Amino acid sequence: MGRLDGKVALISGGARGMGAAEALLFAGEGARVAVGDVLDDAARETAEEIGDAAVPLRLDGTREDDWDEAVRRTLEAFGRLDVLVNNAGVGGVARIEKTSLEQYRAITEVNQTGVFLGIRAAIAPMTAAGGGSIVNISSIDGLVGMPRVLPYVASKFAVRGMTKTAAVELADRGIRVNSIHPGHIATPMNNPGGTDEAARRMQEYCERDVPLARIGQPEEIARLALFLASDESSYCTGSEFTADGGLIASVPLPG
Repeated sequence: MGRLDGKVALISGGARGMGAAEALLFAGEGARVAVGDVLDDAARETAEEIGDAAVPLRLDGTREDDWDEAVRRTLEAFGRLDVLVNNAGVGGVARIEKTSLEQYRAITEVNQTGVFLGIRAAIAPMTAAGGGSIVNISSIDGLVGMPRVLPYVASKFAVRGMTKTAAVELADRGIRVNSIHPGHIATPMNNPGGTDEAARRMQEYCERDVPLARIGQPEEIARLALFLASDESSYCTGSEFTADGGLIASVPLPG
């Protein structure tokens, strides 16, 4: 038997990277999966790789009507909603004085407002299903400060706080809410240009400063999300789960 047999999951940002890894793993463990993303072709390809147990959805997480439609189509296709993974996210690098208000708002709209809208949209169908699990993908940047990414850090700290508040508020409905805080993971966000040089620099950084001496893989975050989505984590709510190879537990030595 699969660890998610009988469950239905909706994943935002499910077309590639960690979202696609989550969709594939969840389906392999018995779930039916709605793959939501603004990348229509990639979402369709991920859903097609899964087969009949998946549907692709157009989902811009910053839009209320997109969330309403994504939930409606998930219920239409599979009849219930048990798991939500708020995975969609964006980043950007700039010093504070070089960050425009428009750039700040663009990042926080996706990373913070999108999570709020996702949580809110999932409450009614999960209540109707007798409970559920919401997994919010934050970051180690939601636990510690990081230079040149202030909007990203602000949004990921917000996800951590929203997770705890939602967990407390929704506990009496049987809805659990937890956050995952990945470190450096081999996804398009960490190498938007897809260049070998960027990948090499990231690998060198990880070998130098990450105790496990390597970059993480999307499947490793997906396995943690699977645990939180499943009944194996039935007494876990309002908590943060870090997967960063030990990065924020360490202080790099000089030399």
